[in-house]
Amino acid sequence: MSIKTVLIGARGYVGAELISILSRHSKLDLIAASSRELDGQRVSQYIKSELYYQNLSPKEVIALSPDLVILALPNGLAQSFVDLIDDESISTTIIDLSADHRFDPQWHYGLPEVYSHKITKRISNPGCYATAVQLCVAPVQDLVDGRVSCFGISGYSGAGTAPSDKNNLKLLQDNIMPYSLANHLHEQEVTHHLGLDIKFSPHVAQFFRGICLTAHIPLKKQVSLDDVTPDLEARYSKFYKDSEFIQFQVNPPQISQVTNEYGAVLGGLALSEDGSHLALTCTLDNLLKGAASQAVQNINLVFELPQLEGLSTQ
Repeated sequence: MSIKTVLIGARGYVGAELISILSRHSKLDLIAASSRELDGQRVSQYIKSELYYQNLSPKEVIALSPDLVILALPNGLAQSFVDLIDDESISTTIIDLSADHRFDPQWHYGLPEVYSHKITKRISNPGCYATAVQLCVAPVQDLVDGRVSCFGISGYSGAGTAPSDKNNLKLLQDNIMPYSLANHLHEQEVTHHLGLDIKFSPHVAQFFRGICLTAHIPLKKQVSLDDVTPDLEARYSKFYKDSEFIQFQVNPPQISQVTNEYGAVLGGLALSEDGSHLALTCTLDNLLKGAASQAVQNINLVFELPQLEGLSTQ
């Protein structure tokens, strides 16, 4: 089986990661990579065949009769491609890495370790911070009582390639920059999908890639630290026992553990002295588990391929 794949938005950091993964994937064949800025240049990361960037319109994408379209576009730009594919009624699977369809019940929200998989031709990939928050909270979702507060720091690649203060290395030197401290889109996303009151404060730092997020989770009742810590650790271990890409450890994880890795690491579980408050840290690579490799996980599930296909080696 060869799955004809078109990538739209290939210029960005995530697009580059996707091209590298597709080069190693035995079933996904990249037949076109669309980028206005790189139009006509060779796609050097793709090693299966000689391929050149194009600036494809939605109609030109349709003309290629792809089995799969990956949309790695900024927020707000996916719909013209989605609408035309829907109108043409062609049997193309779409995975959208932007936030455009994360609240749409007609699209499957693709966080495989948390939400049961459905065979669908419309998949919305979660946000990077939203992935980290949900990995922390989902195993104890039924124990939560009150507002969950999350503090996160990411590398500047999360700001994308367009110049801004958040990827300005002069401004970031010896600095951590807070931004969007209320109503961040990923805060809205996790509140919607978990059905909990969640507040999130994002920050960006001088390193290039990776996320470190700590969740503070209030519990329904005060519990004994000695009695419950092993139970909580067992709960997380059981929740992720069949998840190839999630590790749980005793010590707080470090960003260096997940750089260029496809999964996430959870750890540092701690309880307050009165047993009413749980803290836990998650680290992941924002360009991979936060975007590109998670998208390929979802694609593998939809096409009923092994979960590790294309992701078993770096």
